Amino acid sequence: MPRTSLLKCLTQVTAPHHSARCMSTYIQASINNSRSLVNASENRRPTAKALPSKARVVICGGGAQGAAIAYKLAEAGWGSDVLLIEQSELGGGTTWHATGLMGILKPSPLETRIAVMSRDLYLQLEERGWYTGFKQCGSLYVAKKKDRMYQYKKMVSCAVQHNIECKILTPDQVKQYCGLVRTEDLLGGLWIPGDGVANPWEICLALGCEAIDKGVQVVEHCTVNAIKQEGGKVTAVETSKGMVECEYFVNSAGYWSRHVGEMSSPSVAVPIHPCEHYHLHTKPVPDLPPDTPVVRDPDGFVYFRENEGRFLAGGFEPKAKPAYTDDDNLPETRAELSEDWDHFNLLLENLLHRVPTMKNAILERLSNGAEAFSPDGQWILGQAPELENYYVAAGMRSNGIASAGGVGTVIADWIVGGRPPFDMYGLDIARCLGMHNNKRFLRDRVREVPGMTFALNYPHSEFSTGRALRTSPIFPKLQLAGAQFGQVMGYERPMFFKLKKPQSLDLGLLGLDAQEEAASSQGESLKLPIAKTETFYRPPWFQAAAEEFQASREAVSLCDYSSFAKMDLWSGGREVVDFMQKLCSNDVDIPVGHIVHTGMQNKWGGYENDCSVARLAENRYMLMSPSIQQMRSYTWLRRHLPKEVVLQDVTSLYTALCVMGPFSRALMSRLTPDSLDSRSFPFFTTRFMDIACAPDILTMNMTHTGELGYVFYIPNEFAIHVYDAIIEAGKEFGLKHCGYYAQRAVRIEKFYAFWGQDLDSYTTPMECGRAFRCKMKSDIPFIGREFLQDQLDNGVQKLFVMLLLDPVDHNTDLDPWPWGGEPIYRDDKFCGTVTTTSYGFSLGKQVCLGFVQDFSSNGEAGIISQDFVKTGNFEVDIFGVRYPAQCRLNPPVLPKKVMLEGPGDYQATRNMY
Repeated sequence: MPRTSLLKCLTQVTAPHHSARCMSTYIQASINNSRSLVNASENRRPTAKALPSKARVVICGGGAQGAAIAYKLAEAGWGSDVLLIEQSELGGGTTWHATGLMGILKPSPLETRIAVMSRDLYLQLEERGWYTGFKQCGSLYVAKKKDRMYQYKKMVSCAVQHNIECKILTPDQVKQYCGLVRTEDLLGGLWIPGDGVANPWEICLALGCEAIDKGVQVVEHCTVNAIKQEGGKVTAVETSKGMVECEYFVNSAGYWSRHVGEMSSPSVAVPIHPCEHYHLHTKPVPDLPPDTPVVRDPDGFVYFRENEGRFLAGGFEPKAKPAYTDDDNLPETRAELSEDWDHFNLLLENLLHRVPTMKNAILERLSNGAEAFSPDGQWILGQAPELENYYVAAGMRSNGIASAGGVGTVIADWIVGGRPPFDMYGLDIARCLGMHNNKRFLRDRVREVPGMTFALNYPHSEFSTGRALRTSPIFPKLQLAGAQFGQVMGYERPMFFKLKKPQSLDLGLLGLDAQEEAASSQGESLKLPIAKTETFYRPPWFQAAAEEFQASREAVSLCDYSSFAKMDLWSGGREVVDFMQKLCSNDVDIPVGHIVHTGMQNKWGGYENDCSVARLAENRYMLMSPSIQQMRSYTWLRRHLPKEVVLQDVTSLYTALCVMGPFSRALMSRLTPDSLDSRSFPFFTTRFMDIACAPDILTMNMTHTGELGYVFYIPNEFAIHVYDAIIEAGKEFGLKHCGYYAQRAVRIEKFYAFWGQDLDSYTTPMECGRAFRCKMKSDIPFIGREFLQDQLDNGVQKLFVMLLLDPVDHNTDLDPWPWGGEPIYRDDKFCGTVTTTSYGFSLGKQVCLGFVQDFSSNGEAGIISQDFVKTGNFEVDIFGVRYPAQCRLNPPVLPKKVMLEGPGDYQATRNMY
C-alpha cells in the first residue's frame, strides 16, 4: 500500500509542542492509581550542589541503568563512596524515549537471566513503597512462519531453566488472548503471562531516590571531560564542575558512551552507533481494553501495547537508518530526531495489517529517537580491556528498562566482588577488538543490527556488512577453492567448502538434495561467499562437512587456523617461567620444544583462558587460544604481567595452517627433509623446520581436535608459498580443504571442550574432566589452586557430560537438530543444559555436550557424584520434544577405517574414579 494511503488510515492531528522534557505519552500520563505507592517524580530527593573531591566510584550517566548501578552499589554498602554524574537531569537520557516493555523471556539465556533480575528489583521497589508502573498484562508473540513457531517452542522448552511460565498457542487461542489481532495468516503464537509493562522514568527516579537515601551523591548538569589514569588504572575524572579522584569509573552514558570512551588515554573502545528508532502514538482509542497484552509480531517486525487507552507501537525494521553519522552532530543532550514517514512505512503497513482497528485511531505523533547498537547486536558490559577499574554498560539495543535493573546488579557485583554473578562472555566488552570501534564499520554494520531483534534466531547466523576486514594472505586462494566464510573476531575463516559433486557415501550419507545443491552454489554472485545455515533442521552444508570430516579422520585435510589467538612471551631470565607457572594450572616448566594444554584459572577456579603452550626457549613461550579469546586472554595476561616479562600479541603476524589426518605425516615427508618419526618428532612437540622453500617455519606436532597432524605458524610473507606447496604435495593423497563445521564435529566426537562454548569463567577443571591437567600433586602455587583443592576435597556441583541421541528416536534427516542451549532431563526432572552439539559422522548420531547438576535437594544444586550420570535415564528437549540420550562421562571408542600411529587414544576429557 502506498505511504500516502497508509497515512490516510490514521487521522492526523497537529503534534503538540515538545518541551525540554518531551517524553512518551505513557510517562507523561503516568497515573498512580494505588494510594499506597509513591511517585518518585513527586518526591524527588535533593541532589548535590557541589562536586566532591573524592569518590570511590564515579558513574557517568543518570538513566535507569546508571541509577540501578548506583543503587546496587549502595545496597552493597558503598553508598557514601559513590558519585553519579548526569549531564542534564536524572532520567533525562534516552529514558524519555522508552516504551516500558518488560519482556522477560528472550531467545538469549543470558539476557533472560538479566531481565529476571530486573523484574525482581522492580518488585522490590514496589515492596518498598515506590510506584513503578509495572502492569502484568502478559506478552503475546505471534508467528506466520513455521520456523518462528520452532523458535517459540525452543523458548518454551528453555523457560524451565528460568522458572518462567509460558505456552504455545494456536491461531484461535491467539485471538482469544487478543481480539485485536488479525489471525488469518498466523500459524500460532507464544503466551508469557508474567511479562508486562512498566514506567521507565518512575523506576529511574525511584532507584535514584533509594540510592541517595543510602548515601550516593548525584550531581546533575555536570559533564565528563576526561578520565585520568596512572599505571593502567583509573585515578580521577575531570568534569565541567572540577576534578574528582576515584578508584572506579562506570561509563553508562547511553549512545554517548562511545564518545565518553574517547576521553581517556589510552581511549576505551566502546563500539556502538546510534540508529533511528520509531514509536507511533495515537490519541485515546474508545474501548481499548486496559489489560491488552503486549503484542509482538516478529515476522512483521512490529509490536504494540496499550498505553493509557492509546496505542503505542513500534518495531525493528530489517534495514535500519544510522543516526548522527558525523561525530560533530552528536547532540550534547538528548534530542528528538526528525520523523521519516518513508522509512517508517514498512512498519506502519505491517502494523495496520496485524491490527486492523488501528486504522480508525487518531494519530498523535510519530516520535523518532536515537538508540545505540553494538556491531554484533549484543549488549556491551564489563571491565574495559584498556584500563583497569573502568566499566562499561552500553549498547542495550532498546532493551533499557527490561535490562537496567539486572545490568545494575551485574556491574555492581563485578566492582564489589571482582566478577559478575555468572559468566558474561557473550555480552563482555572483552569480546571486541579495536577494529570493531571503527566509525565507518559501525555505521555500515548497524544498518542490519536492529533487525536482529526480530530476526529468526538461526544457528551460526552471519552478517553481510563489515566483511573481509581481517583475512589471512591465503584468503583469495581459499575463495577459489570454494570456501564459504564465517566471521569471528572480525576474521574471515572457512566454515565449509562448497561441493562440486558428491564424492563419498561411505558414512551412510545421502547424496546432494535440492537444498544442498542450492547451498553449494550460494555466494557465487557475492564478493564474499558467506556460510549460511538458515534452518533448524539438517543444514545445507551437511554433505560438505561430512566429506571434510571423513578426510580428516581417514585421509588428510587442510584447515586454516590463522584466526586463532597467538601470544608470544619472553624475559631475560626465568621470570617468564615463574609468571606462567603462577597463571597456568598445568605445569608449564616443560622441556624446550614441548607443548602442553593448560587452563588459566581465576581465584574461583574458573577458566579465564584455555590454551596450548609451546616452550620455544628456556625463557620464551608461545600461547595458542581460541579465536574469540584474543582480547580476553591478552588482557588477562597483561593485567598480571611483571615488568620483567614481555608480552606480544602476534595473531596477525602468522598464517597458521593445519594438516591433519592419517596421511598427514606422509604428506609432510614430501615437504621437508627432516625426520618425522615418533622418536625424532614426538607428539606434542614443536620445532622450526624448512617447509618446501620457506625457512624456519614453526611446526607443531599436534592439532586442536585430537587427530594426527601438524600446525604450521608461517610468517605471512611465506604463507602463499607454503600453502601452494601443501596443495601440490597433497594431490597424491587426495587432500581436501576442511572448514570449521567439520572441525567442530571432529572435536565434539572426541569430547573436546572449547572455551566460550563449553568452558567459561564459572567452569573449573574439576567439573569438566580436566583435573589431570592441573598440577595439584605438586607444591607449585597458581591462581585458583585453593578453590580447586576444595573441590577435590569436597566434590563439585556440576559435571561435563556427553549425550548421544538414539538415532532410532531422533531422525537426523527429518527431525529438528539440537544446536545448543537445550534442557537436559534426568528421570523426567530438569538437570542441566546442552552447551555445544554436532552430528557425529563416525557414530551416525547426534552428539551433545553439556553440564548436569543434581537439584534433588530443595531445588538447589548439591554435590554431584558420577553415579548420578551412571544410574539415570536422560533426555534432551529439542524444540519441545524429548529424545532419549545415552549420558557419558568419557568419550566413546570411535570406529577407525585407517589404523595408523597417532594420538588417537588421547582423551581431552577424563573423569577418573
